[in-house]
Amino acid sequence: MLTTLVLAAAETADEPNPLVPHLAEIILGLIVLAIVVYLLKVLVIPNFEKAYAERTEAIEGGLAAAETKQAAADAKLAELEAQLADARQEAARIREEARAQGAEIVAEMREQAQAEATRIVEHGKTQIEAERLQAVTSLRAEVGTLATGLAGKIVGESLDDEARQSRIVERFLAELESSEA
Repeated sequence: MLTTLVLAAAETADEPNPLVPHLAEIILGLIVLAIVVYLLKVLVIPNFEKAYAERTEAIEGGLAAAETKQAAADAKLAELEAQLADARQEAARIREEARAQGAEIVAEMREQAQAEATRIVEHGKTQIEAERLQAVTSLRAEVGTLATGLAGKIVGESLDDEARQSRIVERFLAELESSEA
């Protein structure tokens, strides 16, 4: 058996080992690998780097623009809040002015109403006084006529004389007023 093993080993020494490649294959594989690495470095990797740089720039530019816009929006918001506060103060001032004007109008209307009431009362008093004077005059004339008629009947003579009649009426009324007082 030993001889068969040795013979088998000698026969296998002439055959190439399938686990160990030929030297030409190794060299050719290294050359192809070097060409592929060179082509990747020259053609593919710069495009990837360029796209990566552009994307990084776009993101950073977008972030910077967003920060700028956010700052502008914050400034605009502060400005609008200030305008809103001013508008609220103006509205409060206008309301206060309207209240003051309303109070002035109410006071003025009260004064006018009071003046109108006073005028109406004065007019009423004047009218009542005029009517009273008219009634007194009318009563005097009627009382005078009645008194002269009665006096004429009592005295027994006619008192148609105007001067005499007015003296008698005046005396009678004076006596009436003094008796009432």
